[in-house]
Amino acid sequence: MSPISTFTARSAILTAAIAAFVVPSAGACAKGGDAQAASGGRATSEFNADSAMSYVKQQVAFGPRVPGTPGWQKTGDWIVALLKANGATVTEQKWTHTLADKKQIPMRNIFARFKPEATERILYVTHWDTRPHADSDPAAENRSTPIPGANDGASGVALLLGVADALKKAPATFGVDLLFVDGEDYGTFGPDVDVLIGATYFAANLPSPGYKPLFGVLWDMIGDADLQLPQEMYSAQNAPEVVQRVWSTAKELGYEQYFKPDMRSYPITDDHYPLLKAGLRVVDVIDLDYDAHHTLADDIGRVSAKSLKIVGDVAMALLR
Repeated sequence: MSPISTFTARSAILTAAIAAFVVPSAGACAKGGDAQAASGGRATSEFNADSAMSYVKQQVAFGPRVPGTPGWQKTGDWIVALLKANGATVTEQKWTHTLADKKQIPMRNIFARFKPEATERILYVTHWDTRPHADSDPAAENRSTPIPGANDGASGVALLLGVADALKKAPATFGVDLLFVDGEDYGTFGPDVDVLIGATYFAANLPSPGYKPLFGVLWDMIGDADLQLPQEMYSAQNAPEVVQRVWSTAKELGYEQYFKPDMRSYPITDDHYPLLKAGLRVVDVIDLDYDAHHTLADDIGRVSAKSLKIVGDVAMALLR
């Protein structure tokens, strides 16, 4: 993902379903833990940060998840198996993407549905691939090496898998869709060539005609120990009511110091971008102020269970 400067903002019109959807209050308090202390004791107990942290570690252990590599194949199969074990209905979009240099690479989006019969749905999105080269690494000799992707890749996947664990125990009132997109980080940002591949494909190949969730959230790079989540500009321009819902929920949980309601970041090219263009009201929750971004330092030591818990609590509260 990368900041870019131009986008035509559509007017933000609240649908009747969105307008009627009331922001939920905080749930039961968790016992102990840094996240509970940070929230003034209002953190919920549904999201298990220890499990989420184990999911980050497992992904890093698989190795880089660059499309077409063994680590990518193992990780995709593992994600599907965990989702099915949690009772989700899982479908996959598999295709071959032709790169700008005419090379072809395999792509795989994973789409899990809870309560697939429900007409009112909420969409959560993350990318599960990792960047094939550490082009921002301070050491020139490292810049052709794939990144570990502990925060940029694994943290978002861990969040959605933790949500799936919680939904198995206590289903949401609404249908919930968890979308793991491929190829977000493959190519070049700036000219934006061969990036956001999976999200762009999904936007052009929706799961059903007229598919339109009540709202959606993209969760990306949410494991940084120094968690700072300002409101991303494209999100605020194109789905302001969803931004308000997310950041208000975080405030109710006591997480206002992490979800910054008074801070707006620059526009960021991320997987919400093609979804917004397709008319889906999806906002980006991302901490791009991360000094290990696109470097070999993006390893397990940079991911915080406390941050996973904070964001996991917000993700669950939005579903209640």
